[in-house]
Amino acid sequence: MANLENFFKPVPGSRPKAACEIRPEGVIAARPGKKHGEIVTAFAPLREGAVAPGLKVPNLMDAHAVGAALESAMDSLGARSKELTLVVPDASARVLLLDFDELPSRRQEALAVVRFRLRKMVPFDVENAAVSYQVMAEKNGQLSALVTVMPADVLAEYETMVRDAGYEPAVVLPSTLAAAAAVEGDSAILMVNHSGTSVTTAVTQDNEMLLHRSMDLPAEPQAREEEMAQAVITALAWYEDTLSRLPSTMYYAGPGGASAALQSRWAALVQPAPKLVDLTSADVSAMTTVPPGVVASVTGALAR
Repeated sequence: MANLENFFKPVPGSRPKAACEIRPEGVIAARPGKKHGEIVTAFAPLREGAVAPGLKVPNLMDAHAVGAALESAMDSLGARSKELTLVVPDASARVLLLDFDELPSRRQEALAVVRFRLRKMVPFDVENAAVSYQVMAEKNGQLSALVTVMPADVLAEYETMVRDAGYEPAVVLPSTLAAAAAVEGDSAILMVNHSGTSVTTAVTQDNEMLLHRSMDLPAEPQAREEEMAQAVITALAWYEDTLSRLPSTMYYAGPGGASAALQSRWAALVQPAPKLVDLTSADVSAMTTVPPGVVASVTGALAR
């Protein structure tokens, strides 16, 4: 089983020199470019319904097509390494912020404590799940930990597809955890990551995850727009209550990018609305036509 890893912040050189994200609309691959800070990307589309993210198998409704898209995107990149960071949909895992009075210094013993806490918090078998944690901060005698947990059979499904395509998923990251590393700076940041019929809102500050909320969206378009808006409004309210101010900027990742999101009904329902900008600051170039707004997670996965 690959390393299900957290993201704040990767040790330089600890991740593969290629990344690949599986999204409902297609597969995005990336590698570092020749210039400092440059990221080269490629995209291979998928038919609607080929990927159906969730906590139960199958997620890959057409695993052969997804594997072929991964091969195509990686071939377009000309990536030499067979190892990659695999970015999976947020809906395929759970990310939680948990407080502990203490955790054992030995990681395996600490993982046992984390698994025990998770037993009644997630709707799947925790004992065999892939679990990772990272201590964010220690305040008032408590440890704040970022915990990622993914059902074993769901992770195995993604891993098998990648290996069948001829690559090795050395690191696995949920989409928003990967994307957050694409934003530079230590100030508080609110981000919205929209993929298919799910949305995640998150707040980070000083290399610490303060908020991470994922929710499934309805299939019906108008209901989906309204639920999107409610998710963002809730995150804005949390930001204001916790940090005693509203953000001037909100970072967005999703099909069409920020310019398309601004034309959406959900954005019009968010009032007062911060400035909406794309969630990537990397120098991105493309080997194939890449849909706007969907490169944040692969650029974040390559952050060093």
